[in-house]
Amino acid sequence: MFRRKTVAMLLGSGLMLGATALSAAPTGQMLADTCAGCHGTDGASTGPATPSIAGNAAIYIVDAMNAYKSGDRHGTIMGRIAKGYSDEEIEAMAEVIASWPVHKTDQQFDADKVAMGAEVYEDGCVKCHDEKGSLADDEAGILYSQWYPYLTYSIEDFKAGHREMPKKMRKVVEKLSDEQLDAVNQFFASQK
Repeated sequence: MFRRKTVAMLLGSGLMLGATALSAAPTGQMLADTCAGCHGTDGASTGPATPSIAGNAAIYIVDAMNAYKSGDRHGTIMGRIAKGYSDEEIEAMAEVIASWPVHKTDQQFDADKVAMGAEVYEDGCVKCHDEKGSLADDEAGILYSQWYPYLTYSIEDFKAGHREMPKKMRKVVEKLSDEQLDAVNQFFASQK
């Protein structure tokens, strides 16, 4: 009799604990960790076509996720992923991602193109992409030490209309040659 009661109590306690764990909402850290499969551990991407997301402003992450969710921003898979999160989950996830240190990539560049890109940056990009694209506070997304292929694909998406280009950016980009755009992408990606 004592043994049955003990077993029943243990099973009941286990079921109650399991039900409590299942009903608990995921934390921001848990949600942010789901990004690691593509964006790398702590948002430090190891794949050159996928951006590092670490250190971006929380509002930038929220805006990007909501744009993917609504279909306003083009993405091969992000639209489907974003639809799986509530607004509250996106906000919690964004706060954690914003707290991660900015990732620095290890890439090779053409020094002459980087120098040309520095000039393009100073002439047209510095107003919105402060500190060589490293500040999250400007809400423009971190370009500093971002993967070069990702930057190239992004500018192609902007030019093709797959991503909405801010008016200020459009004025600058329309004046630049493909060579200058490539150079400024190399400049941003080369930052350490």
